Amino acid sequence: MTDVINQPHFIVDPSWRRPVRGLMVFAGSPLKMFTLSEAGRHIAELLEIGLPLPEGHETLTNRLLDAGAIHPTHIVGSEQPFTLADVSIVIPAHVRNSKDARLLHTLVDTLTKLSTTAATIIVVNDASPHAIADIAGVRVVSLDQNKGPGAARNHGLQYVTTPFVAFIDVDVTLENNTLIELLSYFADERVGLVAPRIVSATTEGALAAYETLKSPLDLGPLEGRIRKGTRISYTPSAMWLCRTEAMRQISGFDETLQVGEDVDALWRLDTAGWRCRYQPTAVCTHLPRSTVSEFVAQRIGYGTSAAALAQRHKGALAPVRVSGYSAGMWALIALGYPIFGALVGAGTIAALARKLRDVPHAVEESARLAGLGNVHAGRTIASAITRVWWPIAVVLALFSKRMRWVLITAAVVPSMYEWWKGRPKLDPIRFTALRVLDDAAYGVGVWKGVVQEQNFDALKPDLTSWPKNAN
Repeated sequence: MTDVINQPHFIVDPSWRRPVRGLMVFAGSPLKMFTLSEAGRHIAELLEIGLPLPEGHETLTNRLLDAGAIHPTHIVGSEQPFTLADVSIVIPAHVRNSKDARLLHTLVDTLTKLSTTAATIIVVNDASPHAIADIAGVRVVSLDQNKGPGAARNHGLQYVTTPFVAFIDVDVTLENNTLIELLSYFADERVGLVAPRIVSATTEGALAAYETLKSPLDLGPLEGRIRKGTRISYTPSAMWLCRTEAMRQISGFDETLQVGEDVDALWRLDTAGWRCRYQPTAVCTHLPRSTVSEFVAQRIGYGTSAAALAQRHKGALAPVRVSGYSAGMWALIALGYPIFGALVGAGTIAALARKLRDVPHAVEESARLAGLGNVHAGRTIASAITRVWWPIAVVLALFSKRMRWVLITAAVVPSMYEWWKGRPKLDPIRFTALRVLDDAAYGVGVWKGVVQEQNFDALKPDLTSWPKNAN
């Protein structure tokens, strides 16, 4: 019984589909097609109903894990291989005022009360303009010069002697079980990083209401593997739990990046062969920006990182990643040729049907996949128009009535859908206005970074085939 309890358990991703319970599986992000053997079909059936897997499952489950088609889970009552005594917590602290000082002490108090087997806490005083008083039971180390959060985290990493290190920002609040929840996923020795869901703290005002639904730190309720070009391409380093060995293998954060250093570190961990996971069952809260100027500055800063990251990670920052068929279909519709657009959409189904000819009910499956793909492509293109390409779209709209309608539609329709689906405590007009400001500020940052870096990859679309064959 102990062996059954402690063996790995998995759940299938919401994208998982196995037509007529056969030998073909569509799953993962980006979507891939897997061809199974008879033994593989048996494993797939067990995965779908959550039963223990037979010996020798690792070859298939490792492929599925790496593709984001399945996810590990832990069973209540199973043995936990690690405790908080195995964790050092590094808090980069650039304390600007008494409010920041209070946040730091609140975070430390929370961490010291988590368990009798307390984690080691290291506070990095990142050349703070406000004094940091001594904190009982905490090691405070100081930097003479502020070089950004990456440098502060790297400095703290030097003092870590435990197998795991948690990086936690001053304005983060942890729930009691967050670290323990994340630790359980390190039973897999290939996992190098696990990140929780970071939700926006509930405060007063329109900005706070908007951020409960559209915080750039909140990646939603669906778990997954973190990898560039996927549904979860990054997670913010406001709270990470990492294997110390993994962070040292990649030499920590790139200190030349003032913004986006966390995205770069994640992608380098993945390239080095470490699994990085997003586990939203573990939750933290983060304070939203309190003024419009802070809100805009944050979004511009995020956008500025795109060009520098694009230089380091070729093709990863494309604002649009869709099939050429889908791009052509939406372009024809936008230009006023909906019939020709529909024909291209039908061509998508025909092309997929040829590719999936060995799949049962190939035409029906192709129609389903093509429909989902085209809808996703439309949303992605609309997002690119309002976020990254909006300066070009605005110039075109000055001379073209059709382009004005395209720009308005791209800005309003997705906003209304998000408002209706999420129902924040904010009227749809202000929600749409803030979303437009959010997107525009990010786009300003992208173009600023492009000019600074003289690299245009962050503006270029990626027209790729879909779905890919995983074999």
